[in-house]
Amino acid sequence: MANHTITVAPGDGIGPEITDAVVTILQEAGAALDMEHIVIGKEIYEQGGETGIPEEAWESIRRTKVLLKGPITTPQGGGYKSVNVTARKTLGLFANVRPVRSFAPFVRTPFPGMDLVIVRENEEDTYGGIEHQQTDEVVQCLKLITRPGTERVVRYAFEYARAYGRRKIHCLSKDNIMKLTDGLFHKVFNEIASEYPDIHPEHMIIDIGTAKVAADPLRFDVIVTPNLYGDIISDVAAEVSGSVGLAGSANIGVAAAMFEAVHGSAPDIAGKNIANPSGLLNGAILMLLHLGLADTAEVIQNAWLCTMEDGMHTADIQSKAYTKELLGTREFARAVVDRLGKTPHTLTPAAHSQVQVHMDQVLRAHTQESIEASAAPKSLVGVDVFLDWDEDARSPQVLGMKLEKLAGPEFSLTMISNRGTKVYPKGAPETFCTDHWRCRFTGKDLDSHKIINLLTRHAEAGLEVIKTENLYEFAGLPGYSRGQGE
Repeated sequence: MANHTITVAPGDGIGPEITDAVVTILQEAGAALDMEHIVIGKEIYEQGGETGIPEEAWESIRRTKVLLKGPITTPQGGGYKSVNVTARKTLGLFANVRPVRSFAPFVRTPFPGMDLVIVRENEEDTYGGIEHQQTDEVVQCLKLITRPGTERVVRYAFEYARAYGRRKIHCLSKDNIMKLTDGLFHKVFNEIASEYPDIHPEHMIIDIGTAKVAADPLRFDVIVTPNLYGDIISDVAAEVSGSVGLAGSANIGVAAAMFEAVHGSAPDIAGKNIANPSGLLNGAILMLLHLGLADTAEVIQNAWLCTMEDGMHTADIQSKAYTKELLGTREFARAVVDRLGKTPHTLTPAAHSQVQVHMDQVLRAHTQESIEASAAPKSLVGVDVFLDWDEDARSPQVLGMKLEKLAGPEFSLTMISNRGTKVYPKGAPETFCTDHWRCRFTGKDLDSHKIINLLTRHAEAGLEVIKTENLYEFAGLPGYSRGQGE
């Protein structure tokens, strides 16, 4: 069989050291891989590239369709974009897969036997990075959840669970508060779960769910969740398993995939030959599985487990009880190579070759399906007009009387809210107000011309409109949230 060609990006900070270590292990294990090396991240940022990814790097990634990436530091400020987020969104890497297991007793953890997989939506949510400063005091970040995006990641999670013999999936969301965005994620989860009677679905609110991941992770098998929550609980899970530094990550899309360590670039220890390459190595093992090289993945992971059992440890996981020799980055890689072909005795051996699944095939076979649903009838019933207003001691009553006069015959002013809490009519005097006001106008038989006329009246009255959001009903149900207290 011909080798698979992959793209390798060392990254920065400790990235080049741990990448060299992992590449050495892959080569010594005889992995059927050819490698194209690219430069992304810090060096490109310093040359003026805001995304950190030059065109020749994109060409390589699109050609090979697989990227093994070392950690990269995103410069603070200056409009620089995260390489991770840019790559995930540009290449459509919609599913972030993070297996987390414990390696007790060789890595200290309160939860021996922990073994769960977190499947995180990877493109949407607040990670769209759509932010605005709207007034002197208020900034916003848009949270975007889509039905197609949710369907893809949820279906992938169920297919992953089925392929690897897992029998339970938890959906974590906050739909008791964000009833539309997180509510959609939960709704789609329930719809897709009905197609998998062999897998038990459960839902949990994200706050208590995160607490349970930290306090009782053995209750979980597979978790699927929106982007921001998944980012947080992945690190929580990795930490309580023993160390964030051991966890690898897969970013899966239809056209490409990216594999990496969960941890960051750790520039404070860069160049010292003390970084643990295990996180990136476990990411590389996920890459081998994605490419259908399960036998090689099994050999490497078992060699790594043997290294852990034999007390060959880097500084981040050393212990008096189990560390027999403290190793640097290069020496740890050599210890893994020396154990290729061996099987651990205490830790559960890897058995990837028994899982007859090529994850890329699973992806292509199932993530293009979509639940058939006809478009719901949509009607315009109002508009939220957002104002920057800092006059008359920020009195909601004063602003309300001004706006009542501007409503005209087409609209009624139904509510003014500040930071989501209704302050007019009949607001509470204790409610603190900023200079950012949402003013809700509703009416019948509305169209864009009537809204434009309403906004014109605002402008003529000297009110600064900073944003509008049309209010729609879908099949008679409101497609917008109500204000707190409305």
